[in-house]
Amino acid sequence: MRAIAIEQFGGRDRMAVMDLPDPKVGPDSVLVRVAAAGLNPVDWKLREGGLDARFPHRFPVILGWDAAGVVEQVGPAVVDHQPGDEVYVYARKTEVSEGTYAELLSVPDGMVARAPSSLSPTQAGAVPLAGLTALQALDEALGVGEGDTVVVQAAAGGVGHFAVQIAAARGARVVGVASARNQDFVRSLGAEVVVDHHEGSVADQVREHHPGGVDALFDIFGGDGLADARSVLREGGRVTSLADTDPAGDRDDLSGRYVFVRPSAPGLVELTRLVDAGQLRVEIAGRYPLDQVVAAHERLEDGHVRGKLVLEVA
Repeated sequence: MRAIAIEQFGGRDRMAVMDLPDPKVGPDSVLVRVAAAGLNPVDWKLREGGLDARFPHRFPVILGWDAAGVVEQVGPAVVDHQPGDEVYVYARKTEVSEGTYAELLSVPDGMVARAPSSLSPTQAGAVPLAGLTALQALDEALGVGEGDTVVVQAAAGGVGHFAVQIAAARGARVVGVASARNQDFVRSLGAEVVVDHHEGSVADQVREHHPGGVDALFDIFGGDGLADARSVLREGGRVTSLADTDPAGDRDDLSGRYVFVRPSAPGLVELTRLVDAGQLRVEIAGRYPLDQVVAAHERLEDGHVRGKLVLEVA
């Protein structure tokens, strides 16, 4: 099969189209012929060796952690999927080796769910990692529900644009943080208020609309932005971060939780429900064929992407 892989950590020039053996199919595994693979910031960080301290790596490493495609084969213990099913996958395993930038992908069946019928394969391939991240942060870490007010950092980005929509679907009032050029987009996703981190303190801007503070904060980047936004949380508020393992910091009156997204077929099923119910849409900022993966990573590393980038494999 053709795949984008690296033989060692490094820059974009380390990526190459390789002809590699087809993956093996275990008793409880599903073999997927990949149509599209989502591009995520973790991909270039992994490529540079940023996850080497946390996961064992086996070279050549095929990049990518989420995908959409068609089931080609199932193991004898698999009962929920069959050849021909259109599915999507969040494929993080305990070892980094066989990723999703490839024509074929073999994963345990607990990582697979039927793709939303209302999405194209390209759109579906953009959902799993970012969508599950938003879902787990909002439902499990923050417990966002009816009547809550939640601030979503980087609200126009891959994770953020899903988080705004999911929070709104849960009945929350959403305050999105986005640059001026993305504010109308974030409002169209369901945010009631949008503030610009380029215009000074996010907390001060949020207080103009919610003087008593807010219930929850979804942080993406950590650092000074988290420290500032955290100050607008009312006593007993909740904060979660994708970057800081102690998001509550020095505030003993808050509950805080770090999120590192987990594979979850039930989570993907819920995302499918939201998409097909018209409560979750996917913004595609760019599509790239396999042989343009270097250009795709260049744009990925540059940041400021509205929505998601996708690698089209088939």
